[in-house]
Amino acid sequence: MSRPNILILMVDQLNGTLFPDGPADFLHAPNLRELARRSTRFANAYTASPLCAPGRASFMSGQLPSRTRVYDNAAEFTSDVPTYAHHLRRAGYQTCLSGKMHFVGPDQLHGFEERLTTDIYPADFGWTPDYRKPGERIDWWYHNLGSVTGAGTAEISNQMEYDDEVAYHAERKLYDLARGNDDRPWCLTVSFTHPHDPYVARRRFWDLYESCAELEPTVGATPFDRQDPHSQRLQLASDYQAYDITAEDIRRSRRAYFANISYLDEKIGSLLDVVERCGVRDDTIVVFVSDHGDMLGERGLWFKMSFFEGSARVPLMIAAPTMPAGLVAAPVSTLDVAPTLAGLAGIDLAEVMPWTDGKDLGPLSNGGLRPGTVLMEYAAEGSYAPLVSIREGRWKFIHCELDPPQLFNLDDDPHELNNLAGTSSHAATTAAFVAQLRQHWDLARFDADVRQSQARRRIVYEALRNGAYFPWDHQPLQRASERYMRNHMDLNVLEDRQRFPRGR
Repeated sequence: MSRPNILILMVDQLNGTLFPDGPADFLHAPNLRELARRSTRFANAYTASPLCAPGRASFMSGQLPSRTRVYDNAAEFTSDVPTYAHHLRRAGYQTCLSGKMHFVGPDQLHGFEERLTTDIYPADFGWTPDYRKPGERIDWWYHNLGSVTGAGTAEISNQMEYDDEVAYHAERKLYDLARGNDDRPWCLTVSFTHPHDPYVARRRFWDLYESCAELEPTVGATPFDRQDPHSQRLQLASDYQAYDITAEDIRRSRRAYFANISYLDEKIGSLLDVVERCGVRDDTIVVFVSDHGDMLGERGLWFKMSFFEGSARVPLMIAAPTMPAGLVAAPVSTLDVAPTLAGLAGIDLAEVMPWTDGKDLGPLSNGGLRPGTVLMEYAAEGSYAPLVSIREGRWKFIHCELDPPQLFNLDDDPHELNNLAGTSSHAATTAAFVAQLRQHWDLARFDADVRQSQARRRIVYEALRNGAYFPWDHQPLQRASERYMRNHMDLNVLEDRQRFPRGR
C-alpha cells in the first residue's frame, strides 16, 4: 500500500496511564479495544507540552514549542511552520479537519484543505499569561476546581454539543471520501474535545461506572507544604483554597471522566464502522492519540500543565499494515507522529528534518530503536519560567531554573513519589541529565523569548479589541447551493454519483 488513506482520531486530555496496553480493563471502550488489537500500541508516549495549543502545534509539526513559538493557549501558530497536513498535501493528499486543533492566529487551516467545524476555543491572544506577574490568577479564563465540585450528569453541554457536531461532519465526510469523486488519497483528522473537563457526562455513559473500582486516586492528596514548587503553583493557579473538595467530588469527577471515554468510544466506533462498511479499512491507516493527559486528582492535582505521568503521558496507537500489532514499551513522543505519517506515506522529510524534533516510529515498531531522548517543554499558566523534562529509559528528569530538580526511576517508582535528584547515590545521574538539558536548551534564551512573545501579544490584543473587532475564529463555509439537488445539476448524474457503493 504505497499511498494509504489516513484517519487520525485525536482526543483531548486523555490520561495515558489508562492505556497501558490499549484501554484499561475497567474502561467500557469496546471500539478502542478492537482498534488496539490491530495496532502498534505505545505504552509510554508523551506529549511535547502538557497544554492544548502548544501540545497540538508540536504534534502537527514535529517541533517543540521552543521552535514553533506556541508557548501557551494564546500564542500564534505561524503559517510558515510545516505540519503533517502540509507534507501530505504537498505529496498529493486531500487533507481535512473536523474538530478542535486550538490554532491561534489568522491562519486556521495550517495545511488542511478543508475544515468542517469551527474550534471550541478562541483563536485570539486573550488567554496570554503574564510572566511579569508571578502568582497572578486571571479568573475569567484560568482553570478552577469548579469542574470538580460541579461534576455529574447532563444530556447536553457545551463540550457535548461540540463533539456531536465534530462526529456528524466527520462521518459525512467519510462517506464523501468513499464515493471517490476525488481520486487523491486522503487524510482526515477528527479531533474531539472530550474527555476534557468539565467532568459532565450523559447519564447512559455515567451509569456504566456505578460500581467502578477506580474512582479513588491511587495516590491521595499531598499536603500543599509537601508538594514540589510547580505543583504548588498549579494549585494556586486553580484557586484551590476557594474550594472544599470532598471524597465524593473526586469520585464523581473521575466517574464522569471515565464515562466520557465511553462516549468517545461510541463516536469513534461509528466512524470506524463507516470505514469498514465503505470497504476502505485495508487502505486506511488509523492513528489514535491525545494531546495531553489529566491528573484526575492524583496527588491532589487536576487537569494538566505538569510533567507527572497523568498529565504528560498520552495514549498512542497506530494501525498500519507495515507496523505490526503489539506493545512497544520504549518512550516515544507525540512529536514522532508527523515523521511517522510521512514515512508511512512515502514522503521524504529530509528538507525539514534539521529542525524537526520527532522521529519516525516505523523502525521502532519493527524491533528497531528510537534514536534520542523524549523531550518536553512547558511555559504557560501556572509557571513563572519555562520547565523542561527528559524521559530516557527508566528515568524522567524535570528541571526549572526556579526549582530544585526532580529525578524519578519510573520502573521502581511509577507514581513518582521518590525524588532521587537530591540523593548522593544518584548525583552522577542527575549531573548527566543536567549536562544533557544544557545541550538541548538555552533556558535563559527560552525564558526571554517567552516574555517577549507575551509582551507583543498583550499590545496587539488590546489594540485589536479597541474599536471594530474582526475575529480570527474559523467560519465553516456551508455551500448550500452545491448540496443535494439544485437546478444547475443533472438529477440522474447526481443520484448516481452520490450513491455508494454503486450497483446492486
